[in-house]
Amino acid sequence: MASTPARIATGAGAGCLAFLALVMAAATAVVSTLSGGGLFGFLLAGDGSPSGEALADIPPRMLMLYQQAAPACPGLPWTVLAAIGKIESDHGRAPSQVSSAGAIGPMQFLPDTFNQYALPVPPGGANPPTPWDPPDAVYAATRLLCANGARDAHDLHAAIYAYNHADWYVSKVLAQAREYAENANQQPGPVNAPNHAAATAITFARSKIGIPYEWGGTGEPGHGYDCSGLTQAAYAAAGLHLPRVAQDQYNATAKIPDGAPLLPGDLLFYGDDPTRIVHVGLYTGNARMINAPRTGRSVTETAYRYPGDHYLGATRPTP
Repeated sequence: MASTPARIATGAGAGCLAFLALVMAAATAVVSTLSGGGLFGFLLAGDGSPSGEALADIPPRMLMLYQQAAPACPGLPWTVLAAIGKIESDHGRAPSQVSSAGAIGPMQFLPDTFNQYALPVPPGGANPPTPWDPPDAVYAATRLLCANGARDAHDLHAAIYAYNHADWYVSKVLAQAREYAENANQQPGPVNAPNHAAATAITFARSKIGIPYEWGGTGEPGHGYDCSGLTQAAYAAAGLHLPRVAQDQYNATAKIPDGAPLLPGDLLFYGDDPTRIVHVGLYTGNARMINAPRTGRSVTETAYRYPGDHYLGATRPTP
């Protein structure tokens, strides 16, 4: 639904949108400290090393190209380039590399689009550049992503969307990128939750990954979720009622002492102090959470902490 400044200040989605301002303010300060491409380095669960799947699936020359090209755009994980290469042409192994729309080469560029990002000629590239040449194509893809939000991890979702204007494509690229990142598959599932309610809530939230954020959204048919709408719906699926907004959810649930271990199913809250909660997510274990981040993004599973993120504390809903 559309929002106005007055509604942002007082409405059900207020905390989730306030969280955007805090994150954007913190992002510049933290990018240089995060591995694998800023905030999205944690989203992709990688430490910069290729996973076993990446080593088995990506031809050595292409793997080298992805890893060499990505640093030209600080904040861009090489795994995203590799995921695009996989989806577009199976790393140049597809029998045909000419699409019905006229996109060509291993990274499937329209010629006019490629020409916008072809120069300078990269190391080992053809001269003049061509979208059929792997170094030219991979470096051009890096520049396209960088120009549309990947630099300094500003908005990787927008960058991938610029490559192919579809939310399903963004989700598919990010999922493939995580498969290529070392340790990406070591996330505990709902079976590790401490009780049935927590397991059900996590299962529900995971089923909503990829659904677009909607201010004030609670998941009614044809609508998305905001941060607290998602956590409320997740626990409602388990038969446990939570209040509607993040601040009230924080006030109504049992606080976990600082330093105490978190358990899957815990609620994670963000804000400057306990009376100004701006965001909530659902902890899934291994320092990760499922949350509905902000307008323009979709429900996702990501790291729950990074320096300067205004993480306040956690609570534990109980029947």
